[in-house]
Amino acid sequence: MTTGNMTVHDLMDILKRRKWSLLLPAAALFLVAVSVAFILPPIYRSTTTILIEEQEIPPEMVATTVTSFAEQRLQVLNQRIMSSTRLLEIINRFNLYADIKDKITTEEMIEKMRKDIKFDTISADVIDRRTGRATQATIAFSLSYSARNPATAQQIANVLASLYLEENLKVREQSTSGTSKFLEDEMKDVQAKLVGFEAQISAYKQRNLNSLPELVQTNLSELDQVERSIIQFNDQLRTLKEKEGYLRSQLANITPEDENQDKTRLNDLKAKLVNLKSRFSDEYPDVKKLQQEIATLEKQLHTVGGDVKSIRADNPNYINLASQLAAAQSEIDSVKRQLAQFHDKRDSYRKRIQAAPKVEEGFKNLMVERNNMQLKYDDLSKKFLEAKVAHGLEKEQMGERFTIVDAARLPEKPVSPNVPVIMLIGLILGIGSGVGVATIRETGDKSVHSMEVLAKATMYPVLAAIPEIVTWQDQQRQLRRRRSLLVAGIMIIPISLLAIHFLVMDLSVAWAIFKRRMAL
Repeated sequence: MTTGNMTVHDLMDILKRRKWSLLLPAAALFLVAVSVAFILPPIYRSTTTILIEEQEIPPEMVATTVTSFAEQRLQVLNQRIMSSTRLLEIINRFNLYADIKDKITTEEMIEKMRKDIKFDTISADVIDRRTGRATQATIAFSLSYSARNPATAQQIANVLASLYLEENLKVREQSTSGTSKFLEDEMKDVQAKLVGFEAQISAYKQRNLNSLPELVQTNLSELDQVERSIIQFNDQLRTLKEKEGYLRSQLANITPEDENQDKTRLNDLKAKLVNLKSRFSDEYPDVKKLQQEIATLEKQLHTVGGDVKSIRADNPNYINLASQLAAAQSEIDSVKRQLAQFHDKRDSYRKRIQAAPKVEEGFKNLMVERNNMQLKYDDLSKKFLEAKVAHGLEKEQMGERFTIVDAARLPEKPVSPNVPVIMLIGLILGIGSGVGVATIRETGDKSVHSMEVLAKATMYPVLAAIPEIVTWQDQQRQLRRRRSLLVAGIMIIPISLLAIHFLVMDLSVAWAIFKRRMAL
């Protein structure tokens, strides 16, 4: 029991009285902390650092078709490598978590491996080539794996690094290959359409062979020449007809044989008839009258024994004129046939010229579509060649790639548990608990341990103080207690070692762990 302000002397008296209340909880908690620190299994971590290197050839010379940022590709790679299938394959391949495989499910084992894998990115300030601005970019990343066995941690870290490198190459090659395949398919499709347009243009030209726009000037020239030819043939025909009329009139005035009045008369009438027919039609009155007179005269000659048609010409002049007349008539027939042919040509050329604008419009539409398709094909061909070069760039691993700059090493020290920290925490908690226990006991103790406290508590002066009387029996009791404590302390050590050996781990292993953690 204490009253008033506590002095240093009072505090020292309390420490002496409550030394076991202070030491025992502190020692117990400290021992527990030490046990926990050494019982917890050590965890080793092995780390690999991978650098993201830019492509060797300048992008101005060979542009890659992989346009995603490194962070995006790393996220894609993470999703692929951290998939349950991949992780389970690694677990089965290296027989990971063999000690707990029968205690947890496959999903829990995969989730534990995901937690054991640590992925960190390393960023730096760079200039973005696309925007020209300073920005943060991922230039490297690290992969770590934690395991109880340091060799396993190193092996799995190397396997994960290899997977990232292989998957990155595969993803980039697939991306460039996919781009090349897409452009090739598009190019073939456009090429097929281009061939179709060529066939349409060829068929259109075949259907409008003589009305094509490039033949308009030729058709106009030919039409002009045909029209001039028609004019010439008309002039020639008119001249021949005049010549025919003239020859007929001359022939009518000449008797093909000896003189005969009726025959002479008949020839004169025929000459007049020819002359009239050259100017009038057969319905003209004078023509009809002259035809009746010729018919009557021919009938008279036939009656007297003469045959007009059987008259045999023996007059040389008559024969000459008749020959010229036949030649003129033959030329007239020839000119008429030629004239008809040229009329057909003129109509044909006119139709061609009239159809030319419509044909030209249709031809232009086809050419515009064909030229647009050709431009698209040329653009696709250029892009396809660039994609092929980019694919070769990735195939030769000259594009952006991952390079291991710090391979996983065999870890020499575990990353957990942190023995010094656990021991320090145990020591602090032990001291705190000892102080707490001592305080509780001191507060609950109502006995008086000094004359000053007794005088203050009773308000009476203390006349005398009798010191503690130690008898022989007390000395013997104290000696037996010390011996018991000594024997108990000696017995605790082997019992603890046996308990650790049989219940926790082999003592040789525990000693090796202790030496490694204490760096002995």
